[in-house]
Amino acid sequence: MSADDIAASVRPAYRDVNVLRWLAAYTASVTGDVVYFLALSWAATRVGGPSQVGLVVAAGALPRAVLMLGGGVVADRFGPRRVAVVSDAIRCAVILAAAATVTLAPPGVWLLVAVALIFGVVDAVFMPAVGALPPRITAPEQLARVQGMRGLSIRLSNAVGPLLAGAVLVIGGAASAFTAAGVLFALSLVTLLTVRTTSSTEASQHASAWRELGDGLRYVRRHRMLAPLVTVIGLSEMCFSGPVATGLVLLADERGWGASGMGWIASAFSVGAAASALLITVSTRIPRAGLAICGSLIVTATGAVALGHAPSLPIAVMFGALIGLTSGFTTTVTGALIQTETDARYLGRVTSVTTLCTLGLAPVLFPAVGITVALWGADMFFIGCGATCLLAAALGLSATVIRRAELLPPSHASPTER
Repeated sequence: MSADDIAASVRPAYRDVNVLRWLAAYTASVTGDVVYFLALSWAATRVGGPSQVGLVVAAGALPRAVLMLGGGVVADRFGPRRVAVVSDAIRCAVILAAAATVTLAPPGVWLLVAVALIFGVVDAVFMPAVGALPPRITAPEQLARVQGMRGLSIRLSNAVGPLLAGAVLVIGGAASAFTAAGVLFALSLVTLLTVRTTSSTEASQHASAWRELGDGLRYVRRHRMLAPLVTVIGLSEMCFSGPVATGLVLLADERGWGASGMGWIASAFSVGAAASALLITVSTRIPRAGLAICGSLIVTATGAVALGHAPSLPIAVMFGALIGLTSGFTTTVTGALIQTETDARYLGRVTSVTTLCTLGLAPVLFPAVGITVALWGADMFFIGCGATCLLAAALGLSATVIRRAELLPPSHASPTER
């Protein structure tokens, strides 16, 4: 697929068959991730009890965080589509092999640790590669819509994945759940093979991996837009890429709202995030994108503090929906800006940096949540979240390039832009 073929397409991203293929592959992959993670945790609990779950989960999270930047180098060196296909195939093979092993004999803790380690290593390569594909499958003015569709995909996967995992665990235990995850990865792989991409920068590089990694980090640091924008993303996602879920559990327990109360707040958060993703998907333009990001961060900060001080469950649910809406908007628009501004040669490495900021470091922050709540209460944790978002907003407002940032609207697209 040539660049001109992509640019010539005037249809919105949500009507582009090629984009929809990528979205289907991404959705199957994320759903498979959810099923795999729950199957792994369930198997670890059955084998070694709760004390072993942390060991097994950490075995997968650690290599993913450590190797994420290297995964970006691999994606840029060999091309994100090729890397995504190969790593997806390996993930599928690993999980199906784990399913077969668990079927033949009860799994031991060290088997689960080995599966988690291998999966974490491969995931560190797959995530930057699949995340770097959108600029190669659609025109720049459609990237905000693609990021909105990606947000909807994540919400759908996080809703369907646990239900599917629970059903197959009840029917056939961990072996069935691993099999279901492997089938989803296979579906993702087959769909990825049908995605057409631009190929102008697919050639392999000849510098050492370390040099390419250094080049990528220097590219981010010296780029007038990316350097402050990556920092804003890191700060804005610090609380909301994982730790906030633990905070909600502890808040509901502290206030006596119970598990159902926590579920209502978490659901409201997801609904708000899905609503923002849907609005961006169908919108024709996001005026003053940079200022909108900063304003959204300020509202998120206010909502987080208010959530921590909510006097009743209904009010907490309301503020949960608000911060889901605004944090979802921030994630989607900053993602579109990152992919619009990044040179195609560095897409994998830049994606790995942002992915590390949003997902890779989240496990490191989980202990801090528990310590903060134990010492000062759940409201202090949400005050910390609000302060972090305010810091991100202040940084965005202080950086002229972010404050004036705009996303190219579809109506201004030129058929020769790519």
